[in-house]
Amino acid sequence: MLVGLGVIILSIGAYGLYVFNDVRSTVNSELHEEIDAIDSEAAKEKLNNKDPLNILLLGVDERENDQGRSDTMIVMTLDPNNEKMQMVSIPRDTEAEIIGDGRVTRMNHSYAYGGSNMTVDTIENFLDIEIDYYARVNMEGLSQLVDSVGGITVNNTRAFQYDGYQFPEGKVQLSGEEALAFVRMRKEDPQGDAGRNERQRQVIQGVINKGASLNIVNQVGDIMEVLGNNVSTNMEFSDMRRLATNYRGAQKETSTYQMSGSSKTSSGMYLIEMSQEEIEKTHKMITNFGS
Repeated sequence: MLVGLGVIILSIGAYGLYVFNDVRSTVNSELHEEIDAIDSEAAKEKLNNKDPLNILLLGVDERENDQGRSDTMIVMTLDPNNEKMQMVSIPRDTEAEIIGDGRVTRMNHSYAYGGSNMTVDTIENFLDIEIDYYARVNMEGLSQLVDSVGGITVNNTRAFQYDGYQFPEGKVQLSGEEALAFVRMRKEDPQGDAGRNERQRQVIQGVINKGASLNIVNQVGDIMEVLGNNVSTNMEFSDMRRLATNYRGAQKETSTYQMSGSSKTSSGMYLIEMSQEEIEKTHKMITNFGS
């Protein structure tokens, strides 16, 4: 359910963070995690050339003695030359072949079967795209992360109440606990997962907007503690530094897309079947972005 907010803060918003030695240490020792599914050297070359980048944001619900599943899967494409960003949400119940396992089931099961590595392989195969970086965040870190940046503002399109909180229509100020409730609500939303995914993207944008303020460097200690406990990514500190300087303008224009398909049941399991047309459309949206 949670998304890779930590890397977004570091790479796009908090421009001044890279001057802190403790940030470098936290990123390289606690956040950094290489996976075989991604060619890091090829990704670094694209980063150095200021080419469009695809970053997979994974929000996972990890519990004790349970690997968890990726409730949120968003392919974020950054185009620094045209100063724009695109976020494509893939529903967690999307039917797909799990690469490296062979089963055809819900896409979010890929994380339970093989972690971030298997999820990246599965999404790359499903959409025929190349993922350059990934960021995995445990949903329990959302509340702490939002509080560490002093709260965020979102533009709520549907008034609702959930978990004891009221969310009126329009601009809403969210604390950490409120942000967690804001993205958790699903069953009361007529759009179901699609509505929830839209709220997740709003929270991403809210954190980006807050991170764009240079004042955020005053909270660097709190931010890094939260990220160190909840975030994993194949980005190194040097990668984040280049993103902070070369891709900062990508936040100026943001577009979003939610993949949609038809509902089906297989062996008692609810699935979303994507048509070949929808898959090809999404493939082109990602691969042609910036061209």
